[in-house]
Amino acid sequence: MIIGSHVSIRDGYLAAAKRAVANHASAFQYFPKNPRSLSVKAFNHEDAQSCKAFSQQHQLHSVAHTPYSTNLTPDDDKKELTIQSILNDLDIANACGSIGVVVHFANQISESDPLASYHLMLEMLNNVLGNWDGECKILLENNAGTKGGLGTTFEELVQVRNLCEFPEKIGFCFDTCHAFASGLWTGENTKEMLSKGEELGYWKDLEVIHLNNSKYPTGSKKDRHANIFKNGYIDELQLKSFVLSAAVRDVPLVLETPDDEGITHKEEIHLLVNQWS
Repeated sequence: MIIGSHVSIRDGYLAAAKRAVANHASAFQYFPKNPRSLSVKAFNHEDAQSCKAFSQQHQLHSVAHTPYSTNLTPDDDKKELTIQSILNDLDIANACGSIGVVVHFANQISESDPLASYHLMLEMLNNVLGNWDGECKILLENNAGTKGGLGTTFEELVQVRNLCEFPEKIGFCFDTCHAFASGLWTGENTKEMLSKGEELGYWKDLEVIHLNNSKYPTGSKKDRHANIFKNGYIDELQLKSFVLSAAVRDVPLVLETPDDEGITHKEEIHLLVNQWS
């Protein structure tokens, strides 16, 4: 089991990797820069390279996550800012040796034209990836169903990748809470969901799983993460059945669960490794 959690970079990228090892993790996720800003960061390349070397030495897998304000369907005045911000995220993540940069699927921008959001999303992806030649990928994350409900189906995710001019530079990030909240996964339909993902070719391009429980029932369209073993609506055995299935068994798992609600990430990782492996 390759598993870890989101960690802070407050002391740098190498320190983030060391924090993951201190948690007995084999994977970690981080914000490459201020999570509340789209500004381009002049980062410490030496620190990033040290993070990469340390991760290789300790067989650590990592992914970066774009800032909260990153949106693949931005207003016109934020298009160029968003493109440069994502390219900056890719550059940092590539230097750190990460698999990719997680980006949330687009939001609905027009009630009269349901395809407008997809067209703008493809334009943004083509602009970013046309200017990117590193190994790091963009990892499209499924949505929970809020803000217009885009990005909640395998069909959407796979089709956007297929229609992009650079599909080889795109992978997927599957969030279990988002899938549960949107109704894509009810906990009861694991077999059917796995089969649908296989049929559409989704799982073959899956690079990371956000392993989160949900504070609300399936279909709620509410993105509120809960810990795996407490305060969640997804049954532990249902989560275990999914992550240990043949389709996703070797994919890195990253916890984005609360770290201050009675169980730490280190404790949660320990329980998962010892009870699920």
